[in-house]
Amino acid sequence: MTDWIKAARLRTLPLSLSGIIMGAFIAKWRLYGEGGTWDWKILALALLVTLLYQILSNYANDYGDGVKGTDAKRINEAEARAVASGKITAKQMKNAVILFAALSFIATIALLYVAFIPNYMNEFYIFIGLGVASILAAIGYTVGKKPYGYMGLGDIFVFIFFGLVSVCGSYFLFTKTFSWDMLLPGTAVGMMSMAVLNLNNMRDIESDKLSGKNSFALRIGFRNAMIYEMVLLQLPLLLILMFLGINGFMQGQNYYVFIVMILLFPLSKLRRKILSVKEPKELDQYLK
Repeated sequence: MTDWIKAARLRTLPLSLSGIIMGAFIAKWRLYGEGGTWDWKILALALLVTLLYQILSNYANDYGDGVKGTDAKRINEAEARAVASGKITAKQMKNAVILFAALSFIATIALLYVAFIPNYMNEFYIFIGLGVASILAAIGYTVGKKPYGYMGLGDIFVFIFFGLVSVCGSYFLFTKTFSWDMLLPGTAVGMMSMAVLNLNNMRDIESDKLSGKNSFALRIGFRNAMIYEMVLLQLPLLLILMFLGINGFMQGQNYYVFIVMILLFPLSKLRRKILSVKEPKELDQYLK
């Protein structure tokens, strides 16, 4: 059981949950001002769905990199992954991926039923499509003949699903409306998620080169990836300030917004520390 818990990489959960929480509490703040209702059941189910998606993604990544031999070159460089180290067999991990894909879909249906049935049938079916796309994206990063993570496209998918879909989708579940200014916090969270992925890819840049995993960090080189990382860590704070300014953050019940914005600040402290890094392997300490 310990090996399965380690393979789930629970430390990755806070960032993935932050987008859902941000969208939910911005919705709560707006619904409070409009006299609308805000349902805790939607938040609870949305967090469960995100938890399952993240574990699915981590198991799929472990399986995909393990069967391709990518992780075998990393065992002495960073954390030993379950399939590559032999602690969990490839067949067992594949079965776990199938199980969590099924659980993710069931939980998604439950969430959408609570949020949209019976008054929002069109939205119900649209979000089912988003849910299926999210499950496929979670698996397709390293699994399959042409995994997008091996083509340097991981950053784009992380931005879309962990940023825009997470924040804007969460907001829509509560309000049943789309607001263009939600693209600001959605982009902020997406860039923070990209920063974590890029940090991971910078750490593994040498072993990825040997194994043929052509990540975006490998494509642009370590120094350029470092500059890219600084941009990803700094712009989100500017975007959040813009969002707060647009919405008159000194008025009404805006403290809800401030509560969720706190989720962004822990990652910002990485800026100063990462700038001092000279070798890719030194980045491992910031991924634990």
